[in-house]
Amino acid sequence: MGAAVLPGIFKMTENKAGAQTNRSQGFNTHSAPSQLKITDMRAVLIASNYDYPIIRIDTNQGVYGLGEVRDAGREGTALVLKPHLIGRNPLAIEPLLDRIRVFAGQQRVGGGYSAVDMALHDIAGKVYGVPAWRLIGSKYRDRIRIYCDTDQSRDPKVFAERLKKRKEMGFTFFKMDLGTSLVRDKPGAINSYGTATTKGLEYLGEYIQAVRDVIGWDAPLATDHFGPLTLNDSIRYARAFEKYDLAWLEDMIQVGHLGWGGDAPRNWRAYKELCDSTTAPIATGESLFGLEEGFKAFIDNRAIDIIHPDPLTSGGIRETKRIADYAELHGIQTAIHFAGSPVGCMACVHMAATLKNMLAMENHAVDIPWWGDLVTGPSKPIVNRGYITVPDTPGLGIELNEEVVKEHIRKGGYFEPTPQYDDYILDHFRTGGPYPHLDEHGKLVISR
Repeated sequence: MGAAVLPGIFKMTENKAGAQTNRSQGFNTHSAPSQLKITDMRAVLIASNYDYPIIRIDTNQGVYGLGEVRDAGREGTALVLKPHLIGRNPLAIEPLLDRIRVFAGQQRVGGGYSAVDMALHDIAGKVYGVPAWRLIGSKYRDRIRIYCDTDQSRDPKVFAERLKKRKEMGFTFFKMDLGTSLVRDKPGAINSYGTATTKGLEYLGEYIQAVRDVIGWDAPLATDHFGPLTLNDSIRYARAFEKYDLAWLEDMIQVGHLGWGGDAPRNWRAYKELCDSTTAPIATGESLFGLEEGFKAFIDNRAIDIIHPDPLTSGGIRETKRIADYAELHGIQTAIHFAGSPVGCMACVHMAATLKNMLAMENHAVDIPWWGDLVTGPSKPIVNRGYITVPDTPGLGIELNEEVVKEHIRKGGYFEPTPQYDDYILDHFRTGGPYPHLDEHGKLVISR
């Protein structure tokens, strides 16, 4: 869009707007897109069920964008990208992401790239006056179905009662942690490797049965956190749980695969063998980054039934949509992992709205009463009867509630200056000079 098309929106301001201008409004309705430049990146670390590292990218026209690094990660994974962005136009979303992609990786290392992606879409949406989802496609749904993870309870009745309360809150999709440790005190339940015996699997099944008795057999129920399972252990567990008609079994193979951590597996062959050995749906991928880097081999080889990316690791809004669309072309469904703040949550909601084939999205903060108070903008409660409404307001459709955020800061201050990140820490090949060297005649010269 050019200034000639929408002069009221893209008119140049008479006075240069600073990065701190119009902070309460969130954006400058007279911004000039062609002259927009990134001027700063700052962060605040919120303490909650996990730490929430929130970043803010400022510009020379008062427009700013919010993003979030992966839960339990650190803001530094985004801030080290600051010098690669300063002085550049934030509306060039894909060229900027191309520039920093080499610095992203699996696990929490993907969080910096992902946070930048979210903040850039927030800025662009504000400038163009459209919701972030419109920047990447069209809506397939007006609300996103939410599932809430439920941590373990040793007593099956207590566990079931907690899931029953989730149902009473309006949730229609459920997940329960089913660690082998639940039955460690049962005689003959666990072998010397710390995994369940045949008897132990029967005991674990009693927990699933107790939950099924209260939420019903028609409700989707997923399971997670089984313990230190090898491929063969995973096959045994999956087969034992087939009769409970689970929505998926998550991140099963923890031992003997390539890559650190069972939620970022690198050995697609092991997962393919697992999928081929059971009728229970298998899901993984919450800590994988990128289509080519993380998910493509699983999808190409049909080594997974359901991909389970967390957009705060997998690449933010644009890359996660790319991953999910590629999976959909191969007949593989997508579920979204999420355990962060409302900032990252709403970024995920925008992305999820554009997906053709999506099961549900996680929220891990259902039991935190002030979670939704961290932001203003979306209707409250944000998670309402098991769904989140997709915003139609510009950008991500949220602003931080400064007063509430300041009550829950882990360390440091509220978007304090970050001069320690002004210079390059992670870098490409870069020349600077001067460089003393000998020329072809053996003479000492100084070049730049």
